[in-house]
Amino acid sequence: MGSQVPEIAIAGRAIGPSHPPFVIAEMSANHNGSLDHAFAIMEAAKSAGAHAVKIQTYTADTITIDHNGPGFAIEGGLWDGNTLYELYDKAHTPWDWHPALFDKGRELELIVFSSPFDATAVDFLEGLDAPAYKIASFELIDLSLIRKCAETGKPLIMSTGMADLAEIGSAVGAAIEAGAREIALLHCTSGYPTPPEDADLRTIPHLAQAFGRVTGLSDHTPGAGAPVAAVALGAAIIEKHVTLNRANGGPDAAFSLEPDELRTVCEGVDLAWRALGRVRYDRSESEKGNAQFRRSLYVVADMQAGELLTQATLRSIRPGFGLPPKYYDLLLGKRVNRDVPRGTPMSWDLIG
Repeated sequence: MGSQVPEIAIAGRAIGPSHPPFVIAEMSANHNGSLDHAFAIMEAAKSAGAHAVKIQTYTADTITIDHNGPGFAIEGGLWDGNTLYELYDKAHTPWDWHPALFDKGRELELIVFSSPFDATAVDFLEGLDAPAYKIASFELIDLSLIRKCAETGKPLIMSTGMADLAEIGSAVGAAIEAGAREIALLHCTSGYPTPPEDADLRTIPHLAQAFGRVTGLSDHTPGAGAPVAAVALGAAIIEKHVTLNRANGGPDAAFSLEPDELRTVCEGVDLAWRALGRVRYDRSESEKGNAQFRRSLYVVADMQAGELLTQATLRSIRPGFGLPPKYYDLLLGKRVNRDVPRGTPMSWDLIG
């Protein structure tokens, strides 16, 4: 990776460890089939402090086939009882909504981009001048899709859920070979929801070191703890699913944040990034006024000229205007050269 700090830009917004975290609110299926509901989610995401809203561009027919044979029927988990086709038919964002969603983003000054799931979706999104593309975790092994997105020259954000290091390497290699120059990798655990102990956030700096790319977290754990910790580990992008109200239901509601929770995430990751600061051992501006409250050496009893400094007359106390306490043993047994009243800060010109 060298000394250069990696960076990408989406719609003019610089993203990387030198910039405040880029927060993406993933709408996914939480619109529950209502465009007005989708608009309300976007407004709530903007109000909460998110920088972008991500949607998903597919239909049931572009992502699977209508079949209920083995492997196509979901057993267990959040989506038990559905076939894949039924789930994606229910969950998809209608393509005829996309122009309105992009327009709404411009109105709100909110970046809107999407995860395409096949080549036709990429062509469609290019017609809308999408500013970036997201490769979903489940699609990271679809190298032809990655190449198709990379050929547009737009920035790519790729989630790494379920992928091993070799598969991530293949995805990055395919993107670079097809022309991608701005690539970000999101550590992700594809559990819905993800137990915190499965988040394994220490992977984030390893991912950055292995590939020399902007890194982040696509998070399905509850709350703000994992995103804040991720930023401390170098994450420059945080993605969270968002809904207006989990009680509204829907395929993704159970692992989505409500607006107040999203605000907590946005505020928390920004504070964490600002708190990282720099390596320093000098005094910060906020500390400087408090140096006076450090300990220092003071004469604590009235003394006459020629009298010896002893444990009874010299102490390390607050405030901090006397000599540093490290000189205490050196000064014991020295004679003061003048009368010294109690409460005088010790200084070198009082002895000798």
